[in-house]
Amino acid sequence: MDTADLRSAVETAKETELDRLSSSKLLLALTDAELDRESVLRAAAASELAARETFSTWADDEEHDAAADLFADVADQEQRHYERVADLLGEEIEPPGSGPMHGYLRERAGTVDRLAGGLLGRTLVSDRTHLQVVSFFVNEADEAAADVFRELRTETREAQDRGLDLLDTVCETEEDWETAEAVASYVIQLAYDDYTDVLVGMGVDPKPIC
Repeated sequence: MDTADLRSAVETAKETELDRLSSSKLLLALTDAELDRESVLRAAAASELAARETFSTWADDEEHDAAADLFADVADQEQRHYERVADLLGEEIEPPGSGPMHGYLRERAGTVDRLAGGLLGRTLVSDRTHLQVVSFFVNEADEAAADVFRELRTETREAQDRGLDLLDTVCETEEDWETAEAVASYVIQLAYDDYTDVLVGMGVDPKPIC
């Protein structure tokens, strides 16, 4: 297996979950159905802060030097992302709790687990989130804000590429690749389960309307 096979396997295994996370219902779940500019920006800022905390924690205790450097770089990127969103919001926000996905990620100790979970599973979810935020601001005729999130989406994809490149050198056995696939898939499942739990709590069906 290589990283192209890994990503394909994860996206195939979690196709339904990723498709539903690509729905406009995602913002309903993230904002508790408060679909206004401030609520969307607050949810986005909280997401960037949560990611910053995860990668900062990993950068401090990661034993693999190249991975530690990458985690530090991504933590810095997430901080810059947060600052750009906070500028749009016009104020700072308090750091959020970890939530199910980041709570699980912060418990990962292995380099393979961290790269696969944080830079594949999480970024596949983040890509969908950024896309929905871009769509929200396009619909609001706020192209400046939409452009910011387009750039954040591009930078997150670039971080994913760096993570996959490193994962290709870290995975040495078939067991390593199996671990990477399992962790990345589970991260997506956690994000999806959280999404569905919130929607069901609102009385909203998370399944698409056909």
